[in-house]
This record gives sequence, C-alpha cells and structure tokens, in this order.
Amino acid sequence: MKTLIHPTAVVHPKAELHPTVQVGAYAVIGAHVKVGPETIIGAHVVLEGPCEIGARNQIFAGAAIGMEPQDLKFVGEPTWVKIGDDNVIREYVTINRATGEGEATIIGNNNLLMAYVHVAHNCIIEDHVIIPNSVALAGHVHIESRARLGGVLGVHQFVHIGRHSMVGGMSRIDRDVPPYMLVEGNPVRVRTLNLVGLKRSGMAANNLQTLKKAFRILYRSGLTFKEALEQLEQLGDTEELQHLRRFILLSQMPGRRGLIPGKGKTSSASDES
Repeated sequence: MKTLIHPTAVVHPKAELHPTVQVGAYAVIGAHVKVGPETIIGAHVVLEGPCEIGARNQIFAGAAIGMEPQDLKFVGEPTWVKIGDDNVIREYVTINRATGEGEATIIGNNNLLMAYVHVAHNCIIEDHVIIPNSVALAGHVHIESRARLGGVLGVHQFVHIGRHSMVGGMSRIDRDVPPYMLVEGNPVRVRTLNLVGLKRSGMAANNLQTLKKAFRILYRSGLTFKEALEQLEQLGDTEELQHLRRFILLSQMPGRRGLIPGKGKTSSASDES
C-alpha cells in the first residue's frame, strides 16, 4: 500500500492525521495538530499547534499555519488556529494563532487565500471569501461571507468587512467596509453597490432593488446618519436590510473603526453624529 506521507516529511508522533491526508516533501507537522480527511499538505508546509484543520483542504507549498502570533501581548498562553473544510490555501500563506487564552484565529469553509496572504492573530474569515495575492490582514479583522478583496492591500486591525462586499486592489482599508458595497481608492471610499457580485450570488431582483434604494439613502441623499437609518427602516424588513442596519450601528460602537465614507459630501454613512 502506497504511503500518503512523503519520507522526507517530519510528523510529530502526537499529531493527529486522518489516514487519507497527503503530506508532501519536507513538510513539518508539530504536536497538537489535527488534520481531517482528504486534506492535501504540500511540500515545505509548516503546521504548528494547537491547530485544527478540517476536511478536503488544499495547502500549497511553503504555507506556515499555527505559528505564534506577531503580538507583544502574547505570553505563551494556549491559543488556536481553526480551519474548516474545502479551503484552498496557496503558496506561502501565513496564518497565526490568536492572542488571549482560549482564543482562536478562525477560517471557515470554501475560502480561497492566494499566495503570500497574511492572516494575523484573532482574525475571523467566514465562508466563500476570496483573498488575492499579497493581502495583509492585521489582528482581529473580521471578514464576512462572500466578500471579495482585491490584491496587494492592507487591512487595519479590528476592521470588519461586510458580506457580499468588494474591495478594490491596492487600497488601504482602515475602517469598516459596509455589506453589499464596492469600496476602492486612496483614500478609500464607497463607490457604488456591488451589483456584479450581488447578481452573481442569485439575489432576487426585488431585494436588489431595495439595496439600491438603501445605497442612495446612505450615500447620495445628504441626510444625517440618524435620518438615513430612519429612512432605511421604512424600506422594509428584508434579511439584507436587517443585516446592513445592524452592521452600520455596530460599526459606531466603542472599539470599532467606524465606516468607510462615500465619495462625496452627500454621504450619510460617514456622519457619526
């Protein structure tokens, strides 16, 4: 029977690998690492623990997952990296463990992290997210499902990126990206609704029309922040609107970064009064 672990790989005896896991040449897998069925670990990959990786993931050459966080507050406390199923993690991606006892850096399911992506401590990436080459996520960044990022950009610590949003390449993301919006530029601004992404997602036409109205209220009406939220409540009670309102309100809470503004003086979403 052909072995699935290359003879040059170094696998700690305490590591838990499902029998169907494939391990490439010169990979190093430490203790307290658990890997689920049919996951493929490429050449020169380094996995440290505590780290849990689910099923059918593809981890390409040179990736380093589960290393200690690059955070001066970290003092060796037990923390985790937890990765779900069906993710593609390309060459030289780095995913650090969390800071804070019992905390975890979390990657969900069906995500694509392209080459040289860095995921810092305590980040959360939900499902079906695409992060292109050379994107750096600082600590505590939260990316909701089906967001799409452009390449070669940086995301400030504690930033939240909303679901179904699109972020243009080479942007500096220092505040929260509202759900369903397209943001781009330096300085970065909300440019329009992410129409292409929303149509591709199969969103119903009436829900898409409602989001178009919400965009005009937030970024084209000249209303104050409070007035814009009141107008949003009058549009209806769809799941998308509920999520948009909740995201906007939470972005103004202590410890959050606030919202990326619109491109003109008529934007309401950047008015925190």
